Amino acid sequence: MSGAATPGQQVVIPEFKQIMGHPSPLWMLFMTEFWERFAFYGIRWALVLYIVTQFYGGSSVGEADANLTYGSYLALVYAGAVFGGYVADKVIGYQRSILIGAVFMAAGLFAITIPDPNIFKLGLATIIVGNGLFKPNISTMVGKLYSINDTRRDSGFTIFYMGINAGAFLSPILTPILAQNFFGTPEMPAYKVVFFASGIGMLISLVWFAIGRKTLQGIGAPEGAAQNPMRMVMVVIGGLCVIPVMYGLLKAGAGNLQIVLSILFVLLAIMLMIEGIRGGKVVRDKTIAMLIIFFFNILFWMFFEQAGSSFTFLADKIVNRNLGSFVFPTGWFQSVNSVAIIVCAPIIAWIWVVLGRRDANPSIPRKFGLGIIFNALAFGLLIYALSALVGANGKIPFWTLFAVYWIQSVGELCLSPIGLSMVTKLAPTRLVGLGMGGWFLSTGIGNNLSGIFASYVSGKEGMSVASALSGYTFGFWSLMAGGVILLLLAPVIQKLMHGVK
Repeated sequence: MSGAATPGQQVVIPEFKQIMGHPSPLWMLFMTEFWERFAFYGIRWALVLYIVTQFYGGSSVGEADANLTYGSYLALVYAGAVFGGYVADKVIGYQRSILIGAVFMAAGLFAITIPDPNIFKLGLATIIVGNGLFKPNISTMVGKLYSINDTRRDSGFTIFYMGINAGAFLSPILTPILAQNFFGTPEMPAYKVVFFASGIGMLISLVWFAIGRKTLQGIGAPEGAAQNPMRMVMVVIGGLCVIPVMYGLLKAGAGNLQIVLSILFVLLAIMLMIEGIRGGKVVRDKTIAMLIIFFFNILFWMFFEQAGSSFTFLADKIVNRNLGSFVFPTGWFQSVNSVAIIVCAPIIAWIWVVLGRRDANPSIPRKFGLGIIFNALAFGLLIYALSALVGANGKIPFWTLFAVYWIQSVGELCLSPIGLSMVTKLAPTRLVGLGMGGWFLSTGIGNNLSGIFASYVSGKEGMSVASALSGYTFGFWSLMAGGVILLLLAPVIQKLMHGVK
């Protein structure tokens, strides 16, 4: 099978062995991403709680700063993908970018085990640099396993997305057990054990890919001048130089970071549009469609990514977690989304395939619109719970937050894996890695805004029923308006996509 061609060159996809109807390297990439997500989500549930406990002595006044730090960290993790995509496209190739990124991430995860605020943020900065080299490029390589018109493409990305969520499910279950029962207590968890376990997971991901990349048969390997090993040395040195910059941005605060991210997004959009215009009307229109969807992606993640920030404090303080004699750990809520994805992903993938056979598969912008509306419905349930279901103990029923994660997960499946696939279809051929970086940058902007929003939800004195109700009401109406607008714009955007489905 042949894929998309760059000018003067036809990209030929090897005839891979097929496993369960998909190229065999998909499953190697699946497990590489599984362990990387194990590492990433291992620290996700603990980060804001650790900041409040370690640096604010457990005082609720630290919630706002913890939310802002979390949002800024997550934003930079995704924004770093812009540069990682470019490095893979133009400097050292995808495989080498993934390997170097994994080394940086592991180093950063081990660094944050040291309970010093400056070393903590320096460790986060190192994770950011590593993730930027790793995350966009492994997703891009999934797309390179399929020709541009292969009908299995969306389902392949959905399967890959299950690997992401399998690791994300296991980590918040295992790491709290280690932190609370083996090395600490439920009242005083040993959070640095969580970070250390995540570092081990990242090392496994590194070794797995280093061994398994031979199955790719050259897909993502460096070509031409990119084969020069000195380029790897240059990238490593460059990464080390970027770490202090990321540290400075973390210290600068979410408001200043938002300005930087917005400037980056404008510059990236200009670069993509210049390449799109060079490619002619069709490439230009596809690039415009992709950039419009990036904007709505920002809206989705601004509210979806409350899971690691305000939802954590909601679960800890306002949700009744007593299930008989068992108290549901706060960290375990981070696994609910992953369980929902694992359960629902094959169902959603099957629905898209069936609808595709009947020529009734919703267009990409309509799927995005549905994803945003499902996100809105989750906030609608929270509004109901916080206004009508608050008990005498000042808490809402356990099932409400549990259901919120499931509803959001359906929305995520309508949007996120489809977005990864969309970029590989719509981005200018020579800048697919940069296009994937743009996808993650838009996600990063949404994540930074999520931290700002979460700090508003918590208020100056910590989260209360009143502050949560006010914030989540705003979230509901913002998402619902955005989802409806996108559905109305869908025919126009689809026309710009020139037949891409």
